[in-house]
Amino acid sequence: MNVKQFANELSAHRAQIEQLMRRRLPVIVGRMAKDHYQQNFRKGGFQNRGLQRWKQTRRQTSGMTSAAGQYGPLLSGRNHLFSSLKYVPSDFRVLVANDLPYAAIHNWGGMVNPTVTPRMRRFFWAMYYQQGGGKEKKGSPSAQFWKNMALTKKKRLRINIPQRQFIGDSHELNQRINERIENEIHKIINQ
Repeated sequence: MNVKQFANELSAHRAQIEQLMRRRLPVIVGRMAKDHYQQNFRKGGFQNRGLQRWKQTRRQTSGMTSAAGQYGPLLSGRNHLFSSLKYVPSDFRVLVANDLPYAAIHNWGGMVNPTVTPRMRRFFWAMYYQQGGGKEKKGSPSAQFWKNMALTKKKRLRINIPQRQFIGDSHELNQRINERIENEIHKIINQ
């Protein structure tokens, strides 16, 4: 098929192709993007010209034997960040986003400065006792960490969050989207 024949086929199916681009493709592409970004969570890294693994978390390297120690970076029992990925299709475009307040700091990395409140101190003490701390024994290194957090004199903490990008431009995703668009157009033309 030469270029002129292809142009004639496109003009003959113009209404169908416009309907595809306006309504169906934003939904298809949004679903593909959401699935791709959720797969990043499962793989423990960002897929862009190969898998770029995320830095391991402190709970992974501490040797915790509980279920919480077995989850990968950015994953938990609730998977709130994972399940908050969404896509919003509209005419000729789709928005893929995560609206959680802490999504951006995990995606790009940076410094956070939370205020130490009495409620946080109670949580630190609870974690200390949960990790085996107490009067009669010294406890594990993780218990000592929680004790130090509970006894800190600081009013604000400086916590560095490393970049663990899970959403953004991905070469592999773009390739799969382009292939899918071509297939959908070929289906319309070859009817």
